[in-house]
Amino acid sequence: MKSPIRLKERTFVPILFLSLMMGAFSSVSALSLEDLLDSEQIEALQLGETIMRAQFGSPEAALLPSYESLQRYVTEQRSALQPSIMVEALSLYRKTASAVRGSWSAGERAAIFNRLLAISSLQGLEYYSASRGVMRTLYEMSHVIDSPTAKRPIPDPEFSELPAEFSLYARQRDLTFGDNIYRYDFHTTEHALIFTQQNLTSLNVGIIPAIGKEKLRSTFAVFDTGNYLLVYVVSMAKAASLPGMRDRVGNSFSTRAQAVIAWFSNQAEEAFAETR
Repeated sequence: MKSPIRLKERTFVPILFLSLMMGAFSSVSALSLEDLLDSEQIEALQLGETIMRAQFGSPEAALLPSYESLQRYVTEQRSALQPSIMVEALSLYRKTASAVRGSWSAGERAAIFNRLLAISSLQGLEYYSASRGVMRTLYEMSHVIDSPTAKRPIPDPEFSELPAEFSLYARQRDLTFGDNIYRYDFHTTEHALIFTQQNLTSLNVGIIPAIGKEKLRSTFAVFDTGNYLLVYVVSMAKAASLPGMRDRVGNSFSTRAQAVIAWFSNQAEEAFAETR
């Protein structure tokens, strides 16, 4: 197994959909950061910050990049779900020196897409818990399965030619919500790779129901912006109205966002190395 990715848990700072298709172009004109974000966000990200926002009650997305199809999708999901919790994050990955500048190549895009499909690589992912003062494993188990009923493990899928869209089922066990089944939906556009995670089983904290079946949506979007890959993560859920549950779920979403961003940075590094 690869060495687990480690990151520090931040003090609480107040996983995915898509639409459209991706053609087999050798390259396309990249978006710029200015097309997607405001100047203050760009400045903070280029200084190495991860921008995060958590909202409770009746939240609305506040960090959404200016990308119409993604904005429409997140807005529709919020309207249908009526979440009580939403956590968003923005981060930048600076491309390696050998990466294609101006826009990702077809090979780079395919390599990154296949890395996003590598659900098994999430197993063993660790983070530092400031509240506990120890390293903790986020995903004790993570693998693709053949169906939500049989739950037989199968290899991570891999494509030489990218599909317009693709779905898979995964079984994942984490320290907060236990052992659960999820559906992942992958879609692509010429500028972005996006996936959405939806829970097919109820998420429990111990014996206490925290998030009901199909009441979680986590979307992860990667945008090609020339010298950088912009990462946007939003998790929204309708959580149980129990004392302390809202804060616990919110903290978990923040930790997951940071962990998945760190995981992606490692995956992107390996994807670019593959295409040198």
